[in-house]
Amino acid sequence: MTEALIHTTADNSADTAATATPQRQAPSAAPAPGDGPLTDAGIEAAVHAIADRSRHAARRMAMANRAWKDRGLRAVGAALQANTRAILDANARDVANGKANGTSAALLDRLTLTDARIDGLVAALENLANLPDPVGNVVRGQTLPNGLRLRQVNVPMGVVAAIYEARPNVTVDIAGLALKSGNAVILRGGSAAESTNGVLVRVLREALESVGLPADAVQTVDQYGRAGATVLMRARGRVDVLIPRGGRDLIQSVVTNSAVPVIETGEGNVHIFIDESANEDMAVEILLNAKTQRPSVCNTVETLLVHSGSTVLPAVAKALSKAGVRLHADERVRAALPASVAADAATDEDWGTEYMDLDLAVAMVDSLDEAVRHIRKWSTGHTEAILTNDLANAERFIAEVDSAAVIVNASTRFTDGGELGLGAEVGISTQKLHARGPMGLTELTTTKWIVQGEGQVRG
Repeated sequence: MTEALIHTTADNSADTAATATPQRQAPSAAPAPGDGPLTDAGIEAAVHAIADRSRHAARRMAMANRAWKDRGLRAVGAALQANTRAILDANARDVANGKANGTSAALLDRLTLTDARIDGLVAALENLANLPDPVGNVVRGQTLPNGLRLRQVNVPMGVVAAIYEARPNVTVDIAGLALKSGNAVILRGGSAAESTNGVLVRVLREALESVGLPADAVQTVDQYGRAGATVLMRARGRVDVLIPRGGRDLIQSVVTNSAVPVIETGEGNVHIFIDESANEDMAVEILLNAKTQRPSVCNTVETLLVHSGSTVLPAVAKALSKAGVRLHADERVRAALPASVAADAATDEDWGTEYMDLDLAVAMVDSLDEAVRHIRKWSTGHTEAILTNDLANAERFIAEVDSAAVIVNASTRFTDGGELGLGAEVGISTQKLHARGPMGLTELTTTKWIVQGEGQVRG
């Protein structure tokens, strides 16, 4: 039975009927560096060639219907499971190199893959396959008085590039999101995960080819190092959008040096404010989850603000200390801590730090207004939460805190594409243009206007 590769906005279901036979495409690896080092001109030519192949693949992906793309996602998931041992062996080499090079515990955690984490990637791909196709979705439409029929519809971005570090899971997440949203993707995953990403990209490309989708929809420039990343950042016209994901230095380097439009994902100096009405048991459970479940990620709480009228601080501090969290507290908090809980004196540096570790800055405030002022001064605009039983305080916090995600009475760990039903995420945008918060399928599309008439001319 043959199937249609062409995407139609009239029929966007997984049961789209088939009409054409897919053309097999041999895997197309990036140009090899050769026996010796390439010149700058050689690297530029090689990366441009990758981008040009991505552009061709993107045109084919833009026409793929939902059924075809979902088969691709499931083929990738099956390939990850079939190649788990090869992936983990490569990852073990990267982790060993990281340890030998003194990589921090937080980055090692992000770098490490396990059977369970690969299972999580496969589950995320299946979730993506079960989500509606964003391509062809009608954002709005109307018929004008002159009879012109208008529709604004979602269409793929085209060629999406991603620069990230020590996060091999991002390789699969971004490739899956790009596939479902009809894009091609160029990856720069960094030297720390070079072995793992090399295996993952090979597995992804082979899986796409196995179902007749273009292997060049997933490519990497890792073999060209930082010079290749620099060329990628300046490939305006060949690359449609660039998404950096990592620490502050990486993100700011991309934002500063890129000629390609950038969607900025930000670091997470995340706050939780406990007001005077908050329940103690809830506060303890949420703080433990938000700080200790996985401290190396960007939605982990980094600063705790406690209302001076609250009585929950001793219980929260004891629970955090028992879990191995190191507190960096202001003078008022230190005076209120139980004798069994130690804390370092906090400085301004602590209020501005994304620890990504088992450290937490703690300050005491006298009002919701003071908490909001502190957040406005020190927040990176990622996620802030309030724990409260006062509806008016919750509504004020929602209205006055300007971050990508604002949470009431729940862990900050929920600021995540998978947790919020997006299937996965490219990153969490802290900017305000085009995309903000977890970036899923819709955020990897843009729109175009379709105008249909019957001979109308403008008067």
